[in-house]
Amino acid sequence: MEITEPPRTPERRKADLLGRLERETDIWVATADADGVPCPVPLWFVWHDEAVWLCTRLTHPTGRNLRDGGRARLALGDTRDVVLVDGEVRTHPMREVPSAAAEAFRVKTGWDPREDHAAYAFFQVRPRAVQAWCEVRELPRRHLMREGVWAVWTPVSGPCGAHCRAGSAPRP
Repeated sequence: MEITEPPRTPERRKADLLGRLERETDIWVATADADGVPCPVPLWFVWHDEAVWLCTRLTHPTGRNLRDGGRARLALGDTRDVVLVDGEVRTHPMREVPSAAAEAFRVKTGWDPREDHAAYAFFQVRPRAVQAWCEVRELPRRHLMREGVWAVWTPVSGPCGAHCRAGSAPRP
């Protein structure tokens, strides 16, 4: 396979990333327990108020790890169109979750954990670092956020073209 398309600009990558955060429903969540044992699982999510919001039971290893460890690595995509988000986690028990975040989660996923089992909690993941790349040609400028600050400011609009995964352009 020969790669002939030029790499996307960081601005294009940020626009693609924000589009995917709005569109996609599942995200890989990687945590570790106190002994460092990893626990990667897919969860539903919503991008709301500059944070990724997740929901799982506090009795689940991922829920405990998110609560106790206070950080997570999130991932979208396959090995040719990667997004990695490293973030700080804040736990919101059901009675304390901001209603706007819970409602955004319900609208996107079709599930309202507030009406489910009390052992569920919401987890707000504030990005501290974000990387995005399509194959090796985009590795050199993959860091879109560092220390919680976007390194790229101006998203562009329009389709991303053939150089990245179909459907990764932001919605109009």
